[in-house]
Amino acid sequence: MKLQLSRWVVALALMTAVSCTAATPAELPDHIASITSEQPTLAPGVHLILGGFVAGRQPDGNSVIFSGKDGLVVVDTGRHATQSDAILAYAAQQHRSVAAVINSHWHLDHVSGNSRLRAIFPHLVVYASSAIEAAMSGFLADSRESGKQFLSQSGDPGQQADVRADIATIDSGKALFPDVKVVRSGLRTVAGRPLQIGYAAWSVTAGDLWVYDPASHILVAGDLVTLPAPFFDTACPRHWKTALAELDKVKFATLVPGHGMPMSHTQFSEYRRGFVRLLACAESTAPKAQCIEAWVVDAAAWLSDESNRKLARGLLDYYIDGVLRGDPAKQASLCGG
Repeated sequence: MKLQLSRWVVALALMTAVSCTAATPAELPDHIASITSEQPTLAPGVHLILGGFVAGRQPDGNSVIFSGKDGLVVVDTGRHATQSDAILAYAAQQHRSVAAVINSHWHLDHVSGNSRLRAIFPHLVVYASSAIEAAMSGFLADSRESGKQFLSQSGDPGQQADVRADIATIDSGKALFPDVKVVRSGLRTVAGRPLQIGYAAWSVTAGDLWVYDPASHILVAGDLVTLPAPFFDTACPRHWKTALAELDKVKFATLVPGHGMPMSHTQFSEYRRGFVRLLACAESTAPKAQCIEAWVVDAAAWLSDESNRKLARGLLDYYIDGVLRGDPAKQASLCGG
């Protein structure tokens, strides 16, 4: 991964609620039927489709599918076609329609699959915060220009394709806004399944959602929890720290992060302690390298190989200078001030 592209690698995102030509589940692309999922069923009626980082390409966030009385509920739809293909294949295998999408936040690696799902299931409803509205004329607009500059240079074809796709998604404009704007935490019945949808203001973005399923005791955290390191591109660290404290109060047994493998409540508490220590170190006069290595030690349980450790170090090398110790005025704007 090239750090100068980290704005795209850690990625922006967008709510896609694009109106598409009506289609039925029978009109799935031919190759969907051949996809077999080797990814885990976390509990009865709860299926995980792992995202991931592929060398030289933009990431996909994790997707979680809940089975409701009135259809499937998909939490986050990824960026690449491979992620949305896996969601569509699971729906076909279950002979269920996708009734709803809940987007944890507006970064592209969590929402770019929305339009593909709408093309197959045109009546699905997208739930999200309204943070995309301000991001569209701010961070996303700036990122679009950064992407255009990148495309003006010669580069890796895969990265060029990803940036073109991201720009096309941003260009969808107001059609990308959610159908149902979530502005506060509360219990909702979505597609016939009771889910607690939590709202965290000015954390990873201006408005982040998390989803807790009381039936399975599974919590889907979006990018409030990410591995191999926290992603700070659009974040307000101090409010994010508060949001993690609120998550720790939820009586979940398993947490699915926005990126990385599921963790127990005890493991999440360890992640939270490491996050707090990382912020404290970044706020101090300690050398940047010391803060980075402290995180690598705190997150050792998840950084199982050198490639993960290298990625964590590279991300934090960028974030500590660019965000955590960056322009105070920019930090204030990311915290709503």
